[in-house]
Amino acid sequence: MAMVANNATAERLKPAPRPAEKVMLPATLAAMQPTRLSGARAFMNKMIRERWDIGVDRFDIDETGTGTAVYHIRAPQQEFSFIAFSRPPSSKMRTGRIIGRAWDMMGALNEGPATESQIEAARAELPKLYRGRSSENTLVWCRSNRSMRVFDHTVHALTRGEQPDIAEIAGACYLMRNTGLDGNGTFGTRSFPSLGPDHALGGALEAQLLNAYLMREFSCDLVEHLARLKSDGAAPLNPAIRRFIGVGNGSALGLIFFIHRHPRLINSWLKAREFAIAEARGLELEKDDPRIDRLVMLLDKAIAFRGQDRMTYETFASSADIARDLDRVTATLRSWRETGAMEGASPRLPLDCLATLFEDRILPESLETLLSLLIELIPETADRLAAGIGGKDELTLQASRTVGELQAIIDAEYQWALDLDMDGPEARTYIWYKSETAEEPRRGPRSEVPDALDLGLDLPGGVQRLKADLDGFDDDVYLSRFLLKHPEHRYLVGRLQSLAGEPYHSPIANINDADFVPIELVRLMNVTVHGIDKTRDFLNRNLRGVLFHGAPTTDDIRAGKGEFWYYPEEPAS
Repeated sequence: MAMVANNATAERLKPAPRPAEKVMLPATLAAMQPTRLSGARAFMNKMIRERWDIGVDRFDIDETGTGTAVYHIRAPQQEFSFIAFSRPPSSKMRTGRIIGRAWDMMGALNEGPATESQIEAARAELPKLYRGRSSENTLVWCRSNRSMRVFDHTVHALTRGEQPDIAEIAGACYLMRNTGLDGNGTFGTRSFPSLGPDHALGGALEAQLLNAYLMREFSCDLVEHLARLKSDGAAPLNPAIRRFIGVGNGSALGLIFFIHRHPRLINSWLKAREFAIAEARGLELEKDDPRIDRLVMLLDKAIAFRGQDRMTYETFASSADIARDLDRVTATLRSWRETGAMEGASPRLPLDCLATLFEDRILPESLETLLSLLIELIPETADRLAAGIGGKDELTLQASRTVGELQAIIDAEYQWALDLDMDGPEARTYIWYKSETAEEPRRGPRSEVPDALDLGLDLPGGVQRLKADLDGFDDDVYLSRFLLKHPEHRYLVGRLQSLAGEPYHSPIANINDADFVPIELVRLMNVTVHGIDKTRDFLNRNLRGVLFHGAPTTDDIRAGKGEFWYYPEEPAS
């Protein structure tokens, strides 16, 4: 009996995943950093592990930058093709927004090898965009624009037989910037749920992420190609510089709609992340455990990355401040490794002790960086969790349940929504709508667009209204009867029922409130979910960052090389 009791005590001492009331606060979500489970990192690790073969089959582009490129992508059990149409930059109708009508590159990711008929169909349909229709085997349509200064500088340097100046490259960290990745049925592309879990790109966002990586490769291939056309003595990109170059990305308010429309996916991603962190914090390690050396190495890598970061951050913490925080964490870890004591104690769970010690002593972004690196100490567990990330979009209504059962869900899981003051003067300051001319999601003062349809999910207001109407019915009344009288609650009832018992699906926020900061939830998607680095804000609405920053080249992937490829150091000049 004593042994059972001791085991039970040990289990209770293991750290638990953080509670939803902490994790789902917008400020916490905004502070989270990329992890091994983030889309770009998890997918790149998968390609390295499986040694995907990516190569150029055709590169018919002239000295002006006009022409066609075709790539093959061979996974262990499946083949894909990427068709890219290049054109010289034009000042007319060229913009990073979705209202643009001219791009420096348009492309399509297809299942199977590219045929001439598919290439010509894409050439005809892609420029039409909203009026265009893809081939039946198309997964994603994409668009990108050059970073003119960095792109031209790189071409000129390579033409002279030299490498581009690292300071120029590091000012943006990309040659091209993604301006659109459209799939999942858009324009006739294949729906992602139809792919199934055994498909090579069946994981969450994998088709889009592959397309983004191919943008990076195409941009590097293009500058080398244009340099060769200009000079027989042109130099190829140094592989270290090629790895350092990512693909730029800009995101805006539409990602908040994504969070609300895909609650199961968000819950799955954050649940996997928080469970992985708890598992890593619960490791019982001695001071000479090699995993401690790995953590110190990763912290040093993150410190160097932050120390070299040339970006300016207006809303979020500066990289210099984060580097200083991580220096303190690393010093404490090194001291424990030498002495076996952490602030005078000899912890049984040193990583949990370390995280707890610094929880209120360093910036939230610094703490989340530490937590993200702890996950690297349990790679097999993390990769298994990453492979299971997903979630159906459908929210099923169970009308045969009772009013009392729904009341219990609200009382147990939505007290935060009931506690918000939705009648105050600031609670409904803003409204979410779609621009008639640009078709872009926007958030504006309600007083300026009083007739607009609010497209945002007013979760706290909806829960409060639902609760007030439920209170007029006995607990044993079936919801079918309740909804006959109050059909306006049909969607919310199905949402609450479908997500019951899951902790991380909905941010704890009133998105119409005057104090709500939209960029915090956009950053959740960009950084934690997508795995984008160096995300900096613009007007508190847009985020700009770099995807696949430091990612292995196609040669590296084919050779199975690239462990710990993220947080790249600037290459030597």
